[in-house]
Amino acid sequence: MKEIKNICCIGAGYVGGPTMAVIALKNPYIKVNIVDINKERIDDWNNKDLDLLPIYEPGLAEVVAQTRNKNLFFSTNVAKGIQEADMIFISVNTPTKTYGKGKGQAADLKYIELCARQIAEVATDDKIVVEKSTLPVRTAEALKSILSSTGNGVHFEILSNPEFLAEGTAIDDLMNPDRVLIGGDDTPTGQEAKDLLSGIYEAWVPKDQVLQTNVWSSELSKLTANAFLAQRISSINAMSALCEETEADVDEIARAIGMDSRIGSKFLKSSVGFGGSCFQKDVLNLVYIAKSYGLDEVAEYWDQVIKLNDYQKRRFADNIIKNSYNTVSGKNIAFYGWAFKKDTNDTRESAAIYVSDHLLDEQANIVVYDPKVTAERIYADLEYLNTHSPEEIKERVKVVNDPYEAAKGSHAIAVLTEWDEFINYDWEHIYKLVLKPASIFDGRNILNKKELNEIGFTVSCIGK
Repeated sequence: MKEIKNICCIGAGYVGGPTMAVIALKNPYIKVNIVDINKERIDDWNNKDLDLLPIYEPGLAEVVAQTRNKNLFFSTNVAKGIQEADMIFISVNTPTKTYGKGKGQAADLKYIELCARQIAEVATDDKIVVEKSTLPVRTAEALKSILSSTGNGVHFEILSNPEFLAEGTAIDDLMNPDRVLIGGDDTPTGQEAKDLLSGIYEAWVPKDQVLQTNVWSSELSKLTANAFLAQRISSINAMSALCEETEADVDEIARAIGMDSRIGSKFLKSSVGFGGSCFQKDVLNLVYIAKSYGLDEVAEYWDQVIKLNDYQKRRFADNIIKNSYNTVSGKNIAFYGWAFKKDTNDTRESAAIYVSDHLLDEQANIVVYDPKVTAERIYADLEYLNTHSPEEIKERVKVVNDPYEAAKGSHAIAVLTEWDEFINYDWEHIYKLVLKPASIFDGRNILNKKELNEIGFTVSCIGK
C-alpha cells in the first residue's frame, strides 16, 4: 500500500481550512497544501496576525500557529498543489442553484466540475480524490466520469468523506468526532484508497469510529443527518407558535420531551429559525433528489421543514411590527447579532438577513451590532437578496461597533444571535438609551426576562 506524503485541499473555506489544519497537526509527516484561487483569502490565511484569519472559529488560530509553514501551507498555485499531491480533497462551495433546472433546490456543481477538469488536466500520476464539500448523491459518479475520460492513463479513486462540523465548535468536532465517514468503491483499489484515508484519521480518531461505506450511503448520510437535525428545530419552532397562543412555555416543553431517552435534548432550542450553510441547502437538495425520482410525498415532507423555518423568521418580524403599533416605518430597530449562530463570523442563511429584509419592506431603519461580522458582509448579505437597492440598504441599515451605540434612540432591540456577551450587558444603561416604551424581542431566549421586566423593558420571547 502506498504512503500518503502530500495532501492538497482545493478550497480554503469553512471546511477546508479547519479540517486540513487539524489533519496537519495530527499527521506531522504529511505535507498539507491548501490552495484557492481567491488571493485575498490566501493572504488572510498567511497573515502574521492570527486574529485576522479569514474564518473565526474558537481554537483555530492556535492550530494554525502550530502547523503553518511547518507542514501546512496556503497558496494560490492550484496546479502545483494538484501535481504534487497523492490525495486531493475537493472542498469548494456548492451553493443552491439560482438559475435553470432545479433552481432554488438543486446544488450548483459548477465549481466541483471545474475542479475535476483542472485535476484531469494537470495530474500526471495516480491520485485519490476525496469529495469533502456537501454534495448531492451521485456527484462521485460525475467526478469519476470527468476524471476517467482524460485519456492520459492516470488512475483516479474517488472517495466521499462528508464533513459533520458545527460552526462555532468545528475544531472540537474535528478533534473529537462522533464518527468519520468514508465512502468508496468495493474494488481492491477502492478499498486501498479507503484504508489510506482511514489511516490519516486514525492518527487521532479511534478505529471503530471510522466507518467505511459505499459512496452513495456516505453521500446520502450527510444530507440525511442535516435533514433530521433541521427537522428537530422546525418541530420545536412549530410548537413555539402554539405555546405563544396557549400560555405554555416552549423551554419547559423542550426540557420535558428532551428527558425522554428516545428523543434526547439536542437541537430542541426554539429560536427565530435556523441558518448556516448546510441545513437549508441539504434539505432542499434532498427535496430535489426525491422529486427527480418521482417521490413527491417524500419531497413535500422535507420541504415542510424549510417552509416552517421561513414562517418562524417571518413571524418574528411580524411580531416586532405588531408590537410597534403596527408600523415600523421610520423607526430604528437595533439588531444584536448578525451571524447565524454564536462563535462564528459566518452569516450564510442567517435569520437576521430575512428578518431585516422583512422590516425593510416596512421601511424600518436597522442598526446592527455583531462582535465578529463586518459591515461589508452585512451589506453584501442584504444586496444578495435583490429585494432592495444597494442605495436603500446603505441609507436604512447602519452597522456600528458598539452595542450601546446601536441601542441609542432605538424603538426596539431584537436579539438575533445568541452571543454570550449580550447576556452580561449593562441593561439598566441600555434602558436609559432607548425610546420608551422600551421593547426587546429575544429571538434566542437567552436574556433574563424577569430582570429586564424589573428594569422597565417589555420582553417578547419565542414560545412563551
